[in-house]
Amino acid sequence: MKIVVIGGGAAGLKAAARARRRDEEAEITVIEAGEYASLSRCGLPYYVEGFVHEIENLLETTYGATRTPEFFKETKNIDLFTNTKANRIDRVKKVVEIERDGKTDEIPYDYLVIATGSSPTKPPIPGIDAEGVVNLHSVEDAEKIIELWEEEAEDAVVIGGGLVGMESAEALSRLDINVTLVEMMPHVLPACLDAEVAALVEAHLRENDVKVLVDSRVEEIIANDGAVSGVKVNGSIIPAQLVLVATGVKPDVKLARDCGIEIGETGAIKVNEYLQTSDKSVYAGGDCVENRHLLTGKSVYIPLGSTANKHGRVIGDNVTGGKSTFPGVLGTVIFKVFDFTVARTGLTEREAKQLGYDVITAVAPTPDRFHYYPGQKPIRVKIVADKSGKLLGAQAVGLGVVDKRIDVLATAIQMNATIDDVANLDLAYAPPFSMALDTVIAAANIARNKRDRLIESISPEELKKKIESNEDFAILDVRTEKEAAGNPLSDDRVIHIPLDRLRRSINELPMDKEIYTVCQVGGRGYEAARFLRQKGFNTRMVDGGMAILSVLLKKP
Repeated sequence: MKIVVIGGGAAGLKAAARARRRDEEAEITVIEAGEYASLSRCGLPYYVEGFVHEIENLLETTYGATRTPEFFKETKNIDLFTNTKANRIDRVKKVVEIERDGKTDEIPYDYLVIATGSSPTKPPIPGIDAEGVVNLHSVEDAEKIIELWEEEAEDAVVIGGGLVGMESAEALSRLDINVTLVEMMPHVLPACLDAEVAALVEAHLRENDVKVLVDSRVEEIIANDGAVSGVKVNGSIIPAQLVLVATGVKPDVKLARDCGIEIGETGAIKVNEYLQTSDKSVYAGGDCVENRHLLTGKSVYIPLGSTANKHGRVIGDNVTGGKSTFPGVLGTVIFKVFDFTVARTGLTEREAKQLGYDVITAVAPTPDRFHYYPGQKPIRVKIVADKSGKLLGAQAVGLGVVDKRIDVLATAIQMNATIDDVANLDLAYAPPFSMALDTVIAAANIARNKRDRLIESISPEELKKKIESNEDFAILDVRTEKEAAGNPLSDDRVIHIPLDRLRRSINELPMDKEIYTVCQVGGRGYEAARFLRQKGFNTRMVDGGMAILSVLLKKP
């Protein structure tokens, strides 16, 4: 049996290696257009900033072997052709026409795997072809960035505030380059996070000397003698000798489209649960295909290395007689931005509302372990559920341990858990690792309180808008004197009464106004709101407290 794979990335080589483990006799050929195959492209930002010292490190196995064509031939009996272009697929003859060393040839197949990946989008910005405009999608891109740095580039503009934009901003900043990040949407990470969580990331970027411009549009890239010298944003020129475009990627589907394979509604290759295309002899996986969203059932394009590896295993099974399936994705993402870890899974609040869900949200700001244990660091977890209690999504950010929280919540969503299920999870506890009630449990309990109408809340973003208005209301600040002095909430509508004095000072509060209760992270604001509601006051707690509200109020 002849198996041909087009694309030597995660999906393609995973499929080839899995197929070999299942069938020692199959003839397996992998065609890769570039110089490098099985490269961990997710590691490129860390190569740029110097954490990874050599490109070869991104090609190594866990035991130190370099994944070269010779490695694949000797250890797996897989023929890997690099610097080889697949020009055309002939589905009638079942051959792939290739071009190598200036010569063309045909490789026959019984099963074909298309794993052609993705390529960076190119926004229609005047000057985008100038010298010094780069992406961070390939080894060549990374080497070009280092070359510009060695030529003493001092200023850089990153266009796009998504995941790659975040990682690129950090990598360039680590090289002591002055970085300005430009995002056209109202906040960074618009496809990943809701506004109040994104505000924490923006604040952290600014703390690390990255200038962040949101609600901003790049109008032109300015060049002198063909080389970048600046970027025009909102009518002003920002100096730049390096411009990194991070506006997303698009699936590489030309080969598939040209041979008549069906393309899905997202613009990526349409596949079934077996990762078969419209041609049953042709499979596809990785960044060139669309997936089914596990919550909505809709087709989505969410290219991730983790998904590509899962695709490869399924395809490797099925081209060797198996019947493995791939159910879909939640869009679970995690990455670092300086000292912050940022993660999300499932639906954001905005997405859930657009889909018609009656949404409950909860924000739990806590330490990542018991507050008295050395090394504890703050994290924020936001969960999204519907009024029935079904868990729909989660976001997490902070200096502490975020990954295990998002993984717990991703697992819960995939298993159709409710907020009641999450609140009663039997999670591991000891002071060096978590609070007695972990942050995810705390978030679920807050959501249960809202569902059961024990409390009503207002988001920090909503309160910010009210503060900027002339509405008549009151804000009850129940923090200690020391906390309030260190991070003051300055507004004539603020009444400061620490929680331990609230019961004896209740007569100081207006019965005829809506009162928003706020503390540092939310717990005392909840207690104050519960107490006042039972005394007949119209109260709502501020989700996430001053930890989030103060960031929004300081946002330029």
